[in-house]
Amino acid sequence: MPVITFEGKEYHCEEGETVLESLTRHGVLIPSSCQSGVCQTCITKAVKGTPPVESQQGLKDTLVDQNYFLACICKPEEDMELSVADVAEQVVSSTIVEKTLLNESVIRIRLKTEQPLDYIAGQFINVMHPETDVTRSYSLASLPREDFLELHIKRVPDGRVSGYFHDDAKLGDALSFMGPAGDCFYTDRDLDQPLLLVGVGTGLAPLYGILRDALARGHRGEIHVFHASLAVQGLYYMDELYALADKNEQVHYIPCVLHGEAPRDGEQGDLQQILKKSKPDLKGWRVYVCGDPAIVNALKQTCFMSGANMTDIYSDPFVFDVTA
Repeated sequence: MPVITFEGKEYHCEEGETVLESLTRHGVLIPSSCQSGVCQTCITKAVKGTPPVESQQGLKDTLVDQNYFLACICKPEEDMELSVADVAEQVVSSTIVEKTLLNESVIRIRLKTEQPLDYIAGQFINVMHPETDVTRSYSLASLPREDFLELHIKRVPDGRVSGYFHDDAKLGDALSFMGPAGDCFYTDRDLDQPLLLVGVGTGLAPLYGILRDALARGHRGEIHVFHASLAVQGLYYMDELYALADKNEQVHYIPCVLHGEAPRDGEQGDLQQILKKSKPDLKGWRVYVCGDPAIVNALKQTCFMSGANMTDIYSDPFVFDVTA
C-alpha cells in the first residue's frame, strides 16, 4: 500500500486508488476539475518517488522531466512525496561578477552563487531589487556547467529593476532571486527532430542557452534560429551565433530586422511574414518562441497554423512589465 506524503503528513493510498482520490478521502483538497486527465488542473510534482508513465500523459516533456504528473489519474506504484512549495519560491543569494553592454539598450549581467544552481538552460529566475524587493523575471542564457548565471536585461523607460542594473549596479553587489522556474528548455527525447528558435529582443537569452544545450547533448536535427529587432543596432550576439552556425552544419542563424538592410544570411520585414514564407510547414517541428508576450502569442499562433503541435511549442511563461 503506497504512502503519499504531502505537507509533512503521510496518507495511505488504497489499491487502485488515485493520488487525488486518496487525498480527498483524507480530507486534503488540491485543485481539480475533470478528474479524467484532460484539464490538467490537478498537475502535481513528485519530489520523491517516480510517477507512473500513464499519469503523465498529455504533459509537455519538459514537465515530465521535472517529475510532474496528473493526480487524478495517478495510481502510485511506490511511496511518493508531493511538492510542498514551488522551487521558484526559494530565495537564493548571489553576487554580480560582470556587467557588459551588448548593444545600445541591452546589458549582460553575470551572477555567481555560493552553491551551483540546479537549473536547465532556458529557465528563468525572479530577481529582486536590492533595496525595494520589487521582483522581475529574467531568463537564463547560461549553461549549468558554466560558473555563472547570465541575464540579458533591456533598459525600460522608468524601469525600476532594469534601471538599477543599467545605472546603479556594480560588481560585487549582492542580489537575491527566486527560482529557477519555467518549462521552456531543451530535452533530448528526439535528437533528430527539427528545432525552430524564434526570439525578439532579449528573447534571445533563453534561446542562446537552449541552442548551446541542444548542441552539447548531441542534437542532430536542423536548428533554425531567428532573432529579430527593429534595426540591426538592436541585434546582439551576432558573432557568437554566426560562429555556432559555421561550426555546426545543422545550425542556421537568420538575423531579422524590420527596418534597414538585413545582416548576412538575414531577412528584412515583419517577423510573422518571414516565418510564414520561410517555414510554411512546421509539422513535426519543436518550436521555442521568446520575447514580448504580444509578439510571442502572435508567433505561436503563426507556428500552430503552419502545422506545429501545441505540445511542441514552448515559450517564456512570464509577462513583460512596462516598469521592469
